[in-house]
Amino acid sequence: MRTFKNSITAIVLLFTIVGFAQNQITLQLDAFYSKIKAEKNPQIIDARSAEEFAINHLNTAVNFNLETKNYAEYVAKLDKTKPVFIYSIGAGRSNLLAKELLKNGFAEVHDLQGGIAAWIGGGKPFYSNTKSKLSLAEYKKVIAENKAVLVDIGSRYCGACKKVKPVLETIKAEHGTHLKIVEIDLEDNPQVIADLKTVKVFPTLILYQNGKIVFKKDGAADLKKEVDVALAN
Repeated sequence: MRTFKNSITAIVLLFTIVGFAQNQITLQLDAFYSKIKAEKNPQIIDARSAEEFAINHLNTAVNFNLETKNYAEYVAKLDKTKPVFIYSIGAGRSNLLAKELLKNGFAEVHDLQGGIAAWIGGGKPFYSNTKSKLSLAEYKKVIAENKAVLVDIGSRYCGACKKVKPVLETIKAEHGTHLKIVEIDLEDNPQVIADLKTVKVFPTLILYQNGKIVFKKDGAADLKKEVDVALAN
């Protein structure tokens, strides 16, 4: 009898966990965007800092996260019966907030894989209080006028992006005038990132040779090795 009861308890627990997981889904851009478009008044939360939010964000989004002082007041304004859509730079802060909302009785919460990098990089509409310093035409001109170009696309608020910088310095010191390095950040150049329609996560590294893409990768892992190999050919 005890074994039977234990089995029933385990099954109930399993279904509870599965049900909880189904309520929170990390979605890729197209699915996230489609669900938002299906809502008349979508509940969108930007889980980044107020400073980041002021520079750029999804249209109609509100800004708060678990560290916000009046967090409870923001949550109280949301409808627990309707879907909630959350994003950050990647999925760190948004994922934590999503889990907390579910614990507090929200029926359905989605966070965006790749965060605002995926949204703007996918060419979706957004608000920005700055005009891009670099246009797509100027970007293409740089690629066309240089034999080898390494492009670093990221954000100054992105932890992983900061780890790329010393690697770029090493590459620059070794390859000198044989390689043009272009650094594009979300805060100064959101529109060119949107126009490229190729960024899904920060940081994104792209190496061009003779105007063609040699490789496109996420993060700095093996970056120098791959650049060395490409430029040696």
